Amino acid sequence: MVARINTGKSISKALNYNEKKVQQGQAEILSANNFLKDAVKMNFYEKLTTFEKLTSLNERTTTNTLHVSLNFDPSENLDNEKMIAIATSYMNRIGFGDQPCLVYRHFDTGHPHIHIVSTNIQRDGNRISMHNMGRNQSEVARKEIEIEFGLVKAESKQLTDALKLSPVNAQKINQGKRSTKAAISNILGIVIPQYKYSSLPELNAVLKLYNVTADRCGEDSHTYKHNGLLFRVLDEKGNKIGTPIKASLFYMKPTLKNLEQRFDDNELLKQPLAKRLRTVIDFVLLKKSGLSLEQLINELNKEKISVVLRQNKEGTIYGITYVDHKTKCVFNGSDLGKSYSAKMMLERVSANSPVVAPSLADEKKKSLSSENSSGDATILSPQPSYADSGATAILEVVTGTASGPDYIPFQLRKKKRKKRQQLKR
Repeated sequence: MVARINTGKSISKALNYNEKKVQQGQAEILSANNFLKDAVKMNFYEKLTTFEKLTSLNERTTTNTLHVSLNFDPSENLDNEKMIAIATSYMNRIGFGDQPCLVYRHFDTGHPHIHIVSTNIQRDGNRISMHNMGRNQSEVARKEIEIEFGLVKAESKQLTDALKLSPVNAQKINQGKRSTKAAISNILGIVIPQYKYSSLPELNAVLKLYNVTADRCGEDSHTYKHNGLLFRVLDEKGNKIGTPIKASLFYMKPTLKNLEQRFDDNELLKQPLAKRLRTVIDFVLLKKSGLSLEQLINELNKEKISVVLRQNKEGTIYGITYVDHKTKCVFNGSDLGKSYSAKMMLERVSANSPVVAPSLADEKKKSLSSENSSGDATILSPQPSYADSGATAILEVVTGTASGPDYIPFQLRKKKRKKRQQLKR
C-alpha cells in the first residue's frame, strides 16, 4: 500500500474534487465516518456544512484540510467493506479516528485506490498537527496495515511498477478542457508535492519528462503581467497542444505564488542530497571510458537520474538539468558545481574518449613517409611533462635538448664530485 497525503486550505475544493468524480462515474462514496447521516443520504452541502462547522471553530488555522489517497497493488481484489476497514484503521492510527471523514473509491486508474477527505480541526477547536505526518504517523500506519490486512508492501518492485508515473499521451486525450485537465492533474498530484525544485525551469524539467509544462507565456501577455501560470500538454516533439488550464483551477493550487513558497523551502531541503548526484555522475564517467553524451545519459538513467538538455534553435546545448528520481531532487548543472554545467560536461565527455596509441608499424610508415615527402607533413609527438620547478630543466624541455632517450631530468642527475687538486711537490 502507498499512502499519499495532501494538506490544503479549502475543504470545499477537496470535497468538490471527489464529488465530481462520482458524478462522472469515476468514483463512488463508500462511507461517512462520524457524520449524523449515512453517506448516500447526504447531499454535497450537508457534507460541506459538517466540515465548515468545525473549521469555523479555529479560524487562525488556515491549513485545515486533509486529503489522503491509499493506493493498492492491481493484483489485490479488495471489496468495498475491506477498503472501508482499511480507511478506518488508517485514520485511527494517524490520530484522526474521531474526526468526520468521507471515503471514496476511485476507478480512474489501473490500480485500486481510495480517497479520504477530513479536517484537522477538532470539536473543541484545537487542531491536529499535520507537520511531517506523511513521514511519521502515516509511514508507521502504512506498515502496520500492510501486515494486518496482508497487503502488498510499498517497498516491493511489483507495487512500485504499478504506481509508476507515466507521461501524458497527447494522441489519446481529447482536445477538450475536461480531459486535458484530468491528464495534467494526475502528473501534478505527484510531481508538485514530492519533488524538490527551486525554480520554475527546474519544475518544468520534471514536468517535461511527462509531456507537461508550466507556461508563463510571453512578457507582453496578460498572463505574465498578472503573475499567472498555465499548464499545457506537450506532444512528442515538445510542442504545446490542447487547451491551456489555469493553475488556479487545479485542486492542489499550483499557482506561481504558491510555487514560489515551495522554491524557497526546497532550496534548503535538496542541498544535502546533491552529493549523491555528483558522486553518481563522477562514478559513471570514471567507470566507463569513451562515453558519448547520449551514452552518458543512458547510463545515468539506469541510476534513476534523468538528464534534460536545453538547446537553442540551432541545436546548440546551452544548459543541463539533472532530475534524481531516487531522492526526488532537481538540480541545474551549474548549481552542482562548475564541472557539472553543460559546457564542462561536454568537455568531460570529449576528454573521456579513449586515445588509441599508434602501432610501431604505423609509426615506421609515418617516419618513412615524412623522409620521402617534400616537407609538408608535420609529425606531432607528445612533449614530456615533468613536475619540477628548476628553470634549467624547463628550458631543456622547451628547447628540445632533453628529448633524447638518454635524457635524465635535472633533479635526478647526480652531482659530480670535484676532484681535489694535488699540490705539486
